[in-house]
This record gives sequence, C-alpha cells and structure tokens, in this order.
Amino acid sequence: MTELTDLEEALGLIFQDKSLLQRAVTHRSYLNEHPESCFEDNERLEFLGDAVLDFLTASYLYHRFPELPEGSLTSLRSALVRRETLARFARAFDLGRYLLLGHGEEESGGRSRPALLCAAFEALVGAVYLDQGLEAVQRMLEPLIVPEIADILRRRGDRDAKSLLQELAQSWLHATPYYRTVAENGPDHAKEFTVEVVIGGQVYGQGTGFSKQQAAQSAARAALERLEMEIAEGWGGEGAVAL
Repeated sequence: MTELTDLEEALGLIFQDKSLLQRAVTHRSYLNEHPESCFEDNERLEFLGDAVLDFLTASYLYHRFPELPEGSLTSLRSALVRRETLARFARAFDLGRYLLLGHGEEESGGRSRPALLCAAFEALVGAVYLDQGLEAVQRMLEPLIVPEIADILRRRGDRDAKSLLQELAQSWLHATPYYRTVAENGPDHAKEFTVEVVIGGQVYGQGTGFSKQQAAQSAARAALERLEMEIAEGWGGEGAVAL
C-alpha cells in the first residue's frame, strides 16, 4: 500500500476506501496469474469512469464555450476523451508505475501501452467518483483538460480552411467539396481569380485571390462560415464537427 500512498499524493487526495484505489490499478491479467488474490480487476470501474468523464467534460465545455454549436462541442469532447488523450492524463500521474499486471502484460510493455493506460485512468476516475464524488473528480480533471483544450484548438487552428471544410462537409453533409474557377480578371502579371466551392450541388462560398489556391482558401473560409451557421441553427442532422 506504500506505493498507493505515493499515488494519492500525486493525485492530491486521500481515499476513504483504499480498496477502490487498489481495484482501479488492478488489471485482469494480474488476477489471471494470481487467482488466490482477494483483489478485483478494474473493468467495472473503467465502465463507470468512462460515463463520468463523458458527463464532466460535456458539462465543462458547455459552460466554457457558450457560443459553440452542439456539433463542435461533441468534437471537442471526443478529442478530450479519446484513448491517446486519456493515456497522457494517466502519464501525468505516472499511473503506469502503480498498475498490477500479469507477467505477460509486464513483459510486453503494458505499463506504457496507451489502451491500458486509458482504461486505468477511466477506472481511477470511477474510483475517485465513488469515494469522493463529482467535485473531487472535477478538481483532478481541470488541470489536465484546460491546457489540453488549448492545445487542441491551437492544432486545429493551424489547419487550412480547405482541410477543415472537407472534414466538416463529409461529417455533416456526406459530400466532398469541389472548387471551380469562375472568373479571371486583370493583366497577366496581376491576375485576380474568383473561385467557388460547391458541396452537394450547391455553391457554399466564393473567394478571390491573386492565385487559384489563395482564392480557393478564401472560398473555403466563406463556406465554413455558412455551414457552421446552418449547423448552429440545427440544420444538417447529427454528426461530429471539426472546429
């Protein structure tokens, strides 16, 4: 239990029921090799923690981004609770160090495997929830998700408008945008191009630029604005949206 005390210190909380924390770090492979053990594996806690994470991240995003449409909130939540993200959260507490694993899992690098770390983090969330309630889970999560959200938004902001529009159109309209040049004006050394972007047979945006690529990016930005507005108004059905 000494190591679990170290884990409690890393988490910044003391469990009332130590068996919950013990269960959260017990992988089924350990019990397969130690049938005499009185421990339980962490799979039921993982199930519960997954639901708690979904609720708390949705609640946080709803209040943090009051203007974002439902689809964009769904996309952000998905990015926050995906396997790789939760594995990073687990590493923030060095959770792999505390896991009880079977010999096979240990030898194959289970302590650093994203799927296993993700499951263990979900189990830990379930254990904290049962032991100390939602507020304790919130206090544990916020220092993790706040910088993660900033990083997600920064990475998506670095993507070009055409890429974002393609992802959005395919998710919501099940159609791929295509671009057509509709006008070329001015002398050869200063020609200005006008490009339209068409999705599902409709013109969604038009843009101009001194190259076809520049005009296409401008058209994509215009189309993104229109499509986001339609989604915000409830048009387009359910789906995942790229920010």
